[in-house]
Amino acid sequence: MRIIRYMNGNEKKLAVVTEENQAVDLPYADFMSLVATARSNDKTVFDIVKQLSLTGEGKAIDSLVLTTPIDAPEVWASGVTYKKSKEARNYEATQGKLDRETFYDKVYDAERPEIFFKSTAARTVGPNDPVYLRSDSNWQIPEPELGLVLDKEGNVLGYTVGNDMSCRDIEGENPLYLPQAKMWKNSCSIGPAILLKEAVKDPYELQIICRIFRNEEKVFEGSAHVNQLKRTLDELVQYLVRDNEVFDGTVLLTGTCVVPPNEFTLQDQDQIEIEIPGIGVLINPVKQSETAVQVN
Repeated sequence: MRIIRYMNGNEKKLAVVTEENQAVDLPYADFMSLVATARSNDKTVFDIVKQLSLTGEGKAIDSLVLTTPIDAPEVWASGVTYKKSKEARNYEATQGKLDRETFYDKVYDAERPEIFFKSTAARTVGPNDPVYLRSDSNWQIPEPELGLVLDKEGNVLGYTVGNDMSCRDIEGENPLYLPQAKMWKNSCSIGPAILLKEAVKDPYELQIICRIFRNEEKVFEGSAHVNQLKRTLDELVQYLVRDNEVFDGTVLLTGTCVVPPNEFTLQDQDQIEIEIPGIGVLINPVKQSETAVQVN
């Protein structure tokens, strides 16, 4: 069972996607209002939606202008949670020499995971919105990730697709540059839906697929499964909420397991497609920042 939001004029409407792939409006202002109703009735969101009389006229999803399924007050992210990510970070840190152990090896094997702040609601875009290229980087990629939608206690409410845009050259130059390598205008996207937790038998069986198109030709495709995670999803959540105030609707991205080749960098007018079957396809065109500068 998937929850989406779409634009109806200047208004955002919440809807559930039926098995027939039709969107039926829900009588709630947003996803967390739906969650609040479930809590007050001591039920799950899945139960509440299932009990509703979905008699409204369905709308074809392709005809809707989708937006982020939730206004996540904060988006956090996890780093070096997959072996593929560790290898890519080591390549950056050693300028491709791979001749020594790095701090990425250490955090991959450490008890404490890497958790970092990624975005706010104002910085996060949704389906078909452009993601921007940072103006002072020459090596940028998407990072396709499974996102966990959390309440303030750290309970997982559902799953979404996330794109953690990253500057490989900035992070590789110095690990203290991580915030600049990860956060800038339109550097995070989520959507197109929230797949309710109760509708997922085993989140580790979810597949993550990334495709990148340039001039309408596919220039990259890769895929992996969440079960390749070094850590558990619960473990990542537990470290996020430890001694921290987490807000209802927070999204935690759980790390990337699909990395384009080292010689690849995104370009203006590319298109990124990140798919998690069962959730949907998150599509974002790529746009060069208007303040672009030449980086030597």
